[in-house]
Amino acid sequence: MGYRMYDLIEKKRDGGVLSSPEIKWMIDEYTAGRIPDYQMSAMTMAIFFKGLDKEETLNLTMAMTESGDTVDLSGISGIKVDKHSTGGVGDKTSIALAPLVASVGVHVAKMSGRGLGHTGGTIDKLESFPGFNTSITMDAFLKQVNDIGIAIMGQTKDLVPADKKLYALRDVTATVDQLSLIASSIMSKKLASGADAIVLDVKCGSGAFMKDLVSARALAEEMTELGRGAGRKVTAFITDMDEPLGLAVGNALEVKEAIDTLRGKGPEDFTELVMSLGAAMVHFAGIADSEEEARVLLSKSIENGDAINKLKEFVKAQGGDERAVDDMALLPSAKYEYELAADTDGFVESIACSEVGTASLLLGGGRLTKEDEIDLSTGIIMKKKKGMPVKKGEALALIYYNDEEKKEAAAARLKAAFKIGRVKPETNDIILGRI
Repeated sequence: MGYRMYDLIEKKRDGGVLSSPEIKWMIDEYTAGRIPDYQMSAMTMAIFFKGLDKEETLNLTMAMTESGDTVDLSGISGIKVDKHSTGGVGDKTSIALAPLVASVGVHVAKMSGRGLGHTGGTIDKLESFPGFNTSITMDAFLKQVNDIGIAIMGQTKDLVPADKKLYALRDVTATVDQLSLIASSIMSKKLASGADAIVLDVKCGSGAFMKDLVSARALAEEMTELGRGAGRKVTAFITDMDEPLGLAVGNALEVKEAIDTLRGKGPEDFTELVMSLGAAMVHFAGIADSEEEARVLLSKSIENGDAINKLKEFVKAQGGDERAVDDMALLPSAKYEYELAADTDGFVESIACSEVGTASLLLGGGRLTKEDEIDLSTGIIMKKKKGMPVKKGEALALIYYNDEEKKEAAAARLKAAFKIGRVKPETNDIILGRI
């Protein structure tokens, strides 16, 4: 049946409920270029003010999921489990998590994106391994998962094209920050990627999209409901992003930290996050009867070297130099190192997480536009985190850089990110909640 976009805009503007066929028609027509941007802008603004109910949100998500190719993972044995993070500063989780869970028998078939903003995406970070190739064919991707239990490739351009168009439009019309639109954008990509079960990592805090626990919990609930409505198993962790995750911020530096973590020598907060998400994935995959039992399996895999060996096997399978796992000097490294010193004694009261991300971006570690080249070698190592005592002249962070001007700009941002106080503050656990 034919609809008129004008009528649908008017209906939503007045608080009406869009039917499943109306939403499907709208998304198909917009993806095909038959609805102009100015009309879809009016619709997203109407949604921003009037909202979508649960059924409309699920219908929107499914229409977007079906707007392009969907990945068929039925040729891979077992339950396929995917993980998604809403993103934050120093978030290198997939690089440690995927090989770890694959090492105990979970099949990890993951599609990841490149970064836009303060650091690279998982794909950019993996390219720190010389020769690593994420542009593999779907057949090679599926074969690799069957052969070694893990593959990570870049998202194909034909996966959820509706979301690419819609997100670009929302980004320039001040309609990004709407719960149903955020949830449907994320979940449409996850559903199209073909996993049977999805573990979500919803970041909360100054360095995350969701700044407070109430909004992070609302997003987590919305996404888990969408996943279940689409017939998938879903769980969501709400995790702290009031300071950078782990100690490393910047592409090759984060890869090094992920390698350390798979050797059992990672930072406490990052290790706990990887173990928590990993235990949920292993349990979903049916390899352990409980998350407690799954944790034991994961710990053993780190202790006996299976986890680090799986990383090497994965890197080699995708054309990368697996020797870099043992010899991290083969990863990109910056020419210079600068120590950012504290001006006063006290305790680290807070760290403006997004400012640390901006400092990394200024060093060359992120992209302002999709066309920008990333400098994989630059970044920051945090020497102090929230609640730690600090003496005047002591290092707050180390800056790794190749350009003096960029270092000066980054150092100024990073210095301003640290707030030193007289009283030791309360610190957060990495896991703030669970849906």
